[in-house]
Amino acid sequence: MLEIRPLHSLFAAEVSGLDLSGALDEGVVEQVRDAFQQYSVLVFRDQDISDDQQIAFSRLFGDLEQTRAGAADAGGSLIRLSNMGPDGAIVAPSDKQVLNNKANQQWHADSSFKPVPAKASLLSARIIPSVGGNTEYISMRAVYEALDAEMKARVDGLVTIHDFDYGRRKIDPDLVSAEERAAVPPVRQAMVLDHGAQGKSLYLGAHCARVEGWDDAASRGLIDELMAFATEARFIYAHAWKPHDMVLWDNRAVLHRATPFASQTEQRLMVRTTIAGDAATVEPPD
Repeated sequence: MLEIRPLHSLFAAEVSGLDLSGALDEGVVEQVRDAFQQYSVLVFRDQDISDDQQIAFSRLFGDLEQTRAGAADAGGSLIRLSNMGPDGAIVAPSDKQVLNNKANQQWHADSSFKPVPAKASLLSARIIPSVGGNTEYISMRAVYEALDAEMKARVDGLVTIHDFDYGRRKIDPDLVSAEERAAVPPVRQAMVLDHGAQGKSLYLGAHCARVEGWDDAASRGLIDELMAFATEARFIYAHAWKPHDMVLWDNRAVLHRATPFASQTEQRLMVRTTIAGDAATVEPPD
């Protein structure tokens, strides 16, 4: 029997009573979709599933993104977030996988650097370390709601520039290849997203380089002020992974980040599917 238990006062819930390895009744699927809209982050425990089963469940929420050019799994429906090579051995700290994992320790929304950013992500825990390697989430709807009226008026209608290279350069100036930069050039995104009955959210994160039409100092001043507010503990749900956990989250309503672990002595393998967005966040310029 499907049960939904809130995990935080503002968002996030655990969904139990489901086996995601097989087909689900359409009525159950609708309940899960409704819970996703309400809570933004859904946790499913004890789901020992295959790649194909993860893909099948993800497709209940929309079409899947193909992995970006330059990624290890480019052109596929899965991305493997790991510190291991093909032989299972832990790779060197300078390996691109490790550097990308370090970049993912910044607050971000998956695919915010695409013209139509991702709707959602589904991450499954295949191998987890004994300590650390958690994932933290911010409810950006709760953050927007908590802004005072003056700040809401200030940010509504602003357009920002999201840049994959900008986010990665904070980790290593050479982390993004020329091929990757060409495949994902900077894009325009609304700073505030409207979710209808669910309210509005701020859309920021590590790829948010600047406010369109503003100079760098003013842009960073506003973005840093908003991120300092958003990262207050009251807005954060921290998920401590257990084997075979799956977490589904709304990339347009939450930011997330990984937390560090002993990446040179312990293995970690997470598998992600990404549900594509269905519309741009801002109209093209005239």
